[in-house]
Amino acid sequence: MSFQSPWLLISLLVLAAAVGVWVLSERRRMRYAVRYTNLDVLATVVSGRSWWRLVPAVLFLLALASLLVGLARPQVDRMVLKERATVILVIDTSRSMQARDVRPTRLGAAQEAMRRFLDQVPERLRVGLVVFAGEAQVATPPTNDHELVRQSVDAIDSFLVFGGTAIGDALAAAVELGQQVENAPPGQEIAFEPPEQTTRALAAVVAEEEEQGPVSILFLSDGAQTRGLLLPLQGAGLAKRAGIPVYTIALGTPNGTITRGQGFGFGLGPGSGDQQRIPVPPDPDTLRAIAETTGGTFSEARDAEALQAAYTRLGSSLGREPGKSEITFVFLAVAAGLLVAAGVLGTFLAPRLP
Repeated sequence: MSFQSPWLLISLLVLAAAVGVWVLSERRRMRYAVRYTNLDVLATVVSGRSWWRLVPAVLFLLALASLLVGLARPQVDRMVLKERATVILVIDTSRSMQARDVRPTRLGAAQEAMRRFLDQVPERLRVGLVVFAGEAQVATPPTNDHELVRQSVDAIDSFLVFGGTAIGDALAAAVELGQQVENAPPGQEIAFEPPEQTTRALAAVVAEEEEQGPVSILFLSDGAQTRGLLLPLQGAGLAKRAGIPVYTIALGTPNGTITRGQGFGFGLGPGSGDQQRIPVPPDPDTLRAIAETTGGTFSEARDAEALQAAYTRLGSSLGREPGKSEITFVFLAVAAGLLVAAGVLGTFLAPRLP
């Protein structure tokens, strides 16, 4: 614990000196009482007196001490929200996210984990949402209206994206969105417009030398890249150069599969009622490399509980930084409680005339 105005703690010495003066005066009174020769009369005077009578005074002194400490404005070290902090959620919505190795489905578990993430993050934290499969699409620009983000999470299935998994392009879109947020004046809403050529636009953005603010990307996927202009580590390189850490989560089990029937282009003849089970294992190595490249962390979730734990852990840290929080109100509350207790006990323990 530290103090904003530590010099005010000198007032505690004044309080200690006052207590010392009171103790000395009490000792002088005791020496005078010992000289009193009529012990029977003395016993009647001091009868019923005990250490309990000192309790209200002690509580009062503790209350004063608590108030004096509060005047010095005590602080504790804790994680505090960064100024204009932003977290961009990126979620894979490819066909493989319909696998049921994570209940109810990988996508369903991811949606529920995101809802809980939005429930626990600070209200001032700006959150954006990017969905991707074969291409990336901004579902919600970064905003502190978490209910709006929640509505987009609920409606993820309504976003039209081509088939496949374009991890590199999704990272590029999230980085560009983060750059737009940091370059916007405070209070200005972000309206994201995808560029005609993603790589060319991103190259111009990353070339800027402006200092970047506290933007983080929380990236969830369940498979290897199968489509896109940029490779995953190329997208990670863009994030690294922009100073944006990417926290990745690999969702699913190695035995995950999806079922596809006729009409999906897997060689099943017309009229065939057969279905084909396609293995869709996650690609933890790629996601781990992305996190290591950008300075983020990697998590692996093989069930809904592990996924929710990962989002909860990241939700308690993303957009925050070590800082100091003032706790003066704690000392004021303690002082008020002690004063009330001292008053109540003083009423019952005060000596009464017969």
